[in-house]
Amino acid sequence: MKRLHAILMMALAAGILWSAVPVDGSARSGQKKYDVFLCLGQSNMAGRGAMTEDDRKILEGVFLMKGDGTIVPAKAPMNIYSTIRKGVKMQGMNPAWEFAREMYKATGRPILIVCNARGGTSMGQWAKGSRKCGSFSEKDGDDEYLWGSSCPVFYDEAVRLARLARRKGELKAVLWHQGEANSGPNIVKYYMPALQKFVENLRADLRMPDLPFFAGEINHAYSNSVNFNPVIRTIGEHIPNSWWISAEGCGSNPDNLHFSREGQILLGHRYAEKVLETVYDMKQ
Repeated sequence: MKRLHAILMMALAAGILWSAVPVDGSARSGQKKYDVFLCLGQSNMAGRGAMTEDDRKILEGVFLMKGDGTIVPAKAPMNIYSTIRKGVKMQGMNPAWEFAREMYKATGRPILIVCNARGGTSMGQWAKGSRKCGSFSEKDGDDEYLWGSSCPVFYDEAVRLARLARRKGELKAVLWHQGEANSGPNIVKYYMPALQKFVENLRADLRMPDLPFFAGEINHAYSNSVNFNPVIRTIGEHIPNSWWISAEGCGSNPDNLHFSREGQILLGHRYAEKVLETVYDMKQ
């Protein structure tokens, strides 16, 4: 009888231990499996750089999260699982690809990228409470099966996806690349107050008051960059625990608006360099 009791107790203990390990392999004890990065913005974060066949190969140690929380091995295009993106054919190389690759190489930590960007979007559309997100349409280059359906609210989706990802790992930072739509000489003066409010709301809703925030310059080849880039360089003066990323020398597509593949890779390298220096205290 004692032996039977001991066997039952061992089986019960084994069951408890087994149930403590989620199906994705992460521990419920408080240890986080992934270092998570939330990548938001408009077309250059969505990615408009050309891709090679090698870019479409799985990246070692890097993962993407789908809108339902499913985690899959990462490969370009990194914005493919965005719940707000434009059509699949428009998705290309973005800075998250090189960023994640270098982060895994430097830290040895599995990197989880949550990329939710949409081309052509303005700061007003990203604001909390905004209902300017509209519907998916042929005009905007969206996938046909989505035409006529409402586009999810950008801010709400950013919060929802960040919360989902935090069940899988530790949210380390937000990577932001947006501003082309707000770079006109008469409207750029409103950009920083709007961005400041966006970051304040995001940090409050995620209950992460010190969440690091990294914002990139827009393409130097774009005519309105002379208006926008001096503004984004002041981000540290307005938003605590935030940094700007230089786009100097980052190559451009023929439209002089979007970064080329090489430009996106250089931009991603600079995001990684700054994150490693500030968040991980690793000087490159």
